[in-house]
Amino acid sequence: MVKLQNPFVTGGYVAPEYFCDREKETGQLVKSIQNGNNVTLISTRRMGKSGLIQHCFTDKEVRKKYTTFFIDIYATKSLNDFVFLLSKNIFDQLKSTSRKVMEAFLISLKSLRPEVTFDESGTPSLSIGIGDIRKPEASLDDIFRFLNDSAMPCIVAIDEFQQITKYPETNTEALLRTYIQQSPHTRFIFSGSRRHILGEMFLSAARPFFASASTINLEAIEKQKYIEFAQKLFKSRNREITSEAIEEIYNFFEGVTWYLQKTLNSLFGETPEGALCSADMVADIIKFMIDSNKYTYSESMFRLPDKQGKLLIAIAKDGKVPAPTSADFVKKYNLTSASSVQAALRGLIEKEFVTRDENGYAVYDKFLEMWLKEKY
Repeated sequence: MVKLQNPFVTGGYVAPEYFCDREKETGQLVKSIQNGNNVTLISTRRMGKSGLIQHCFTDKEVRKKYTTFFIDIYATKSLNDFVFLLSKNIFDQLKSTSRKVMEAFLISLKSLRPEVTFDESGTPSLSIGIGDIRKPEASLDDIFRFLNDSAMPCIVAIDEFQQITKYPETNTEALLRTYIQQSPHTRFIFSGSRRHILGEMFLSAARPFFASASTINLEAIEKQKYIEFAQKLFKSRNREITSEAIEEIYNFFEGVTWYLQKTLNSLFGETPEGALCSADMVADIIKFMIDSNKYTYSESMFRLPDKQGKLLIAIAKDGKVPAPTSADFVKKYNLTSASSVQAALRGLIEKEFVTRDENGYAVYDKFLEMWLKEKY
């Protein structure tokens, strides 16, 4: 069992004891995979998609029956980047299993001719760079052949999957769909935070991935479940927290997991052993976290074009905007015109300052939203 000094994790999945609930979603995801389905997992960013996937990978039946791989392609810019990250990730996860399987993977990468280097402790690492991938399609062929020839069936989770639509290679969707379709031995989880893009990818009959996966929409964890979870973790470290404090945080951030964890992490750090964390500590902690980012936020606003900056402030002040191009909204915040708002909105969405769901548009970073409300 992993013992953390501060049990509120903010930087990725650690262990089941630090993971809140998601029993229904875990069961749904595991069952879909076991029934031979690929899955599209969709939610806003910071809701806990990656944690849910990695939590499912700790499931006893999954560990016994599958070899699992997880890659986050958010930072990739091309098919070359994708192939590099996939091959490196597979190697990194195989090196903790058996040397025989690791060597089989290296042999399968005929198009790359990779070499393995060892550090002073004897830990192997894959010595290839993006520049070594001259024919990404050939490398993909090698990787998928390895997955299909694996002794155990595999699960490959690709986080922020919508990123492939930005690649300069226009055939990426069709290429990956072809390989995935020809991989009966491997199940895939496609997760992402850009709802409208993933929706188009998997629900439009004109797109290669149409109807190729079951869909799970990840919503906020139930409030009472989170209260019980947080109080249990405080108690496990000889501290207490009131339900009112947790409820205030939950309501403030609309149940978005990362903000709950981040705030509780800070509150836990400010609560001495044997003490009680109450609701009157919440506002000060949130203000401290916002203030710690104020120079970054100021720099970001300085770099934004004027029209995008004004629109971002307007959206922050309203909180949730169903129709930012409406005459009422444009007039209320003295914006130039509906057409200029539309252009500015596209830029803010592309830069991920603004996110969209079925209820409208909102500032993606809640701390930034609160800073903008206070400053402007």
